[in-house]
Amino acid sequence: MGVSAKQERSKLRVAKIIEAAHQILLTQNIDDITISNLAVHSDLKRTSTYKFFANPDDVKLLLVQRYFKECSEEFRQSDSNQEYEDLSKALEESVVRIFNFFTTNIGAQKIILQNTVTPPVESKILHLLSKEVISFIEKNIKLPSMFNKEGVFLVMVQIIISIFSLNIKENGELNQIGKSEAQRASYSYLLSCIAQKD
Repeated sequence: MGVSAKQERSKLRVAKIIEAAHQILLTQNIDDITISNLAVHSDLKRTSTYKFFANPDDVKLLLVQRYFKECSEEFRQSDSNQEYEDLSKALEESVVRIFNFFTTNIGAQKIILQNTVTPPVESKILHLLSKEVISFIEKNIKLPSMFNKEGVFLVMVQIIISIFSLNIKENGELNQIGKSEAQRASYSYLLSCIAQKD
């Protein structure tokens, strides 16, 4: 019983540190996610913070994972009763949902779109989002058979994120240009994969 209570406290402290990193990003920059700042914002001792995270990059990686999980969840929850009869419209709606998540989440913009994430995001985290996109599109239309559908949609999500990243770096914000380009590029990529034979 004592072990599980201790584990539960540890989970709560880790969650508190991740939330502190999120709060730092709301008003500061990614470089301000330091162990000392995390300790201050989480109301934990510096030694306690070091116990869980010796390096701020570990906190940043978990925060990136949190944002992609939130993006996947919002994607699923924004499901409407509207039906999309063709691939381009269903894909456009998918891009809009991802775009909307990033435009309303300054922390995700700063750590994912404005910076190169080091270490890189694990593909299993991006798979969460790509699976939501597949599920949404297949709910609306029947996709033609394609080789490695999961891999195709994973790359497509990476294309969308990369274009949003370039858009925010060049324009200082996400805008219609980035959204339109992400729609065009992801649709072109998907069409090229559908056209290929197994």
